[in-house]
Amino acid sequence: MMTEAEAFAYCKQLAKSHYENFHVASFFLPKSLRLPFYIIYAYCRCSDDLADEHDGSPESRQAALQNLDDWQQQLDQCFDLTEPNDRTHPVFIALRSLIQQYAQRQYTLPKEPFTDLLIAFRQDQTQQYYATFDDLLHYCRYSANPVGRIVLHLACKPTSEQLAWSDSICTGLQLANFWQDISRDKSLGRCYIPQDVARKFGIDLTDLHDSPEFRRMIQELVTDGRNRFHTGKPLIKSVSRELRRDISLILRGGLAILDTIEQIQFNVLEKRPALSRWTKLRLLMETAWM
Repeated sequence: MMTEAEAFAYCKQLAKSHYENFHVASFFLPKSLRLPFYIIYAYCRCSDDLADEHDGSPESRQAALQNLDDWQQQLDQCFDLTEPNDRTHPVFIALRSLIQQYAQRQYTLPKEPFTDLLIAFRQDQTQQYYATFDDLLHYCRYSANPVGRIVLHLACKPTSEQLAWSDSICTGLQLANFWQDISRDKSLGRCYIPQDVARKFGIDLTDLHDSPEFRRMIQELVTDGRNRFHTGKPLIKSVSRELRRDISLILRGGLAILDTIEQIQFNVLEKRPALSRWTKLRLLMETAWM
């Protein structure tokens, strides 16, 4: 069993060794929030990895569901402040300590968003298509929005308005990633384009190929994503100065992904739109000058 210090080091190393579009814990964060961010990132990363440990067969997906159930049990024990043992994952040793630290400040970290993420990962094992756009938004409510809520709870006691703005940004970012990865998801046998949206443009989701209708559909989805980012933009000025630049960076990054999709004329099937190093550097510099 790891000590708390070893568990903290494990989470920090995990967070720093994985690169997304941006670091989850960027250097804009104040020192007091960096370790909590590392722990939250490690929890999300490990949960996602458990959900992805399958080869697509029913048997392996069932095994992934069992792994997620075991992970849920450790989460329950963590929030009950059960003493760790030699089977306790380092993430939960670190998270338990974080929960205790916040309790000492007479503030309770909510368990719900941690559990909600696992609901989404379980859904990934059984559902590869979505009938309606509302169904997809319901999935984002569990797969993306909890992360923003956890981050806000680390820094403050968020208002209902702040949580709504955060949800809008997180859903926008999740959708931007979906439209960015349509070609990759197609090769994995899954599709996040809702069937009702595809029907509107006469698209057959079982035979995706580039066409004017397909590009118009992606253009509409990109416009929807931009609207969600702009709806959530008031969150930036509503939080403390120490969080503003990180939230701004996330929002700018999401919009930049959508801009990149537009730059390739919405042809996401032949080329995966990705942010260049120059674009990432430019966004960092713009955010630094806020």
